[in-house]
Parts: sequence; C-alpha cells; structure tokens
Amino acid sequence: MELPIFPLNGAVLFPETSLPLNIFEKRYIDMFDYSLARERKIGMIQTMKNGELYKIGCIGKIHSFNETNDGRYLISLQGLNRFEVIQEIVADYSFRVVRANVIKNINEEDDNLSDDEKSNILNKYKKYITSKKINIDLSEIDGIEIYQLMKFIAMISPFKDIEKQALLETNNVRDFYYKLLSIIDFDIAGEFENKTLN
Repeated sequence: MELPIFPLNGAVLFPETSLPLNIFEKRYIDMFDYSLARERKIGMIQTMKNGELYKIGCIGKIHSFNETNDGRYLISLQGLNRFEVIQEIVADYSFRVVRANVIKNINEEDDNLSDDEKSNILNKYKKYITSKKINIDLSEIDGIEIYQLMKFIAMISPFKDIEKQALLETNNVRDFYYKLLSIIDFDIAGEFENKTLN
C-alpha cells in the first residue's frame, strides 16, 4: 500500500490506541487533505538522527477532526496496524509517501499476563512517575486490560525515542512487558543515581 507519513519523534501510535494531533505546518496540512480524500490513513513514524525513517511505524485512521479559525487541524488518529516501510516513494508532494506492508496485529491471547504481572507493572510505574514528578491518577487506568495499559504507559511517558521504538517493534505481549519493565527500571535507576551524585 502507499501511505502518506507523518514523521514525528516521541509521539508513537500503537494499534488500538488513539493519538490527538495539532497540525499546522503547510506540508502536513497537505498530507491531511491528501489522506482525507482517500482512505483517511496516515502513517505515524519516527526518524533516526540522520533523518532516515525507522522501518516500523503505525497506521492511524483519521477518527475525527476540527478545523480552527487560523487554519490548523485538530485531529484524532485511531491506531489500526503497524506497518513496515518497503521504500520511500519519490513523488511531487510536499510531504513524504512510502510503500508499506501491513503487519498483523499481536494476538493478545497468545501471551496472557497474570494479575500479579499487571500489579508489578503498575507498582513499578508508580515509582517511575514519582521519581519523574509526573502527575497521573493511576486509579483511572487500573481497570483496563494489561496490554492496553502498557501501550498507554508507552505513549504518555517521556521515554527516549529509541525506547518507544523498541516497544513498537515488539512482536508479542510478553516481550512488550519485559521491555517496558526494563525501560522503567533503567530510568528509575538513572534518576536515583542523579540524585545521589547531586
């Protein structure tokens, strides 16, 4: 499939999640108009330091949008599937377009995680948000299913771009769980070390 892409580091979309976007640059307004006239699909993807695209991104479908008085678009993207970039297409557009393959979504039932594992991730995340001084009411997300919970954590947390990318590229729920735990533990340890040194 051909897919217009929105390269935006730090804002990673996962399947079955939603992402609000504020679009104001002319090229991305063009991209939005292009997408709206077709299947309403946009590829969210990160770039490496040299500007090259990562190989894996997520297809988002425009779920809703509003146009502001100053010409911006406030849109909500609904994550559908991950995609793999096959090649970038040279085309006469102001935005970038790729040829991509759709990646089948993870089957959550293949790697059912226990209630204890959910409690573990929540307890670790409580320590993380305390160390980072992030104000989140975790009681509001305590009731959601663990894989959705982990994707929520991955999207809203100030993890490094490469850490978010590693989570996006995981191919099963259990791998996601251990990678997420590792990122949280590493960041907590880093915060503790910084406080000790200072």
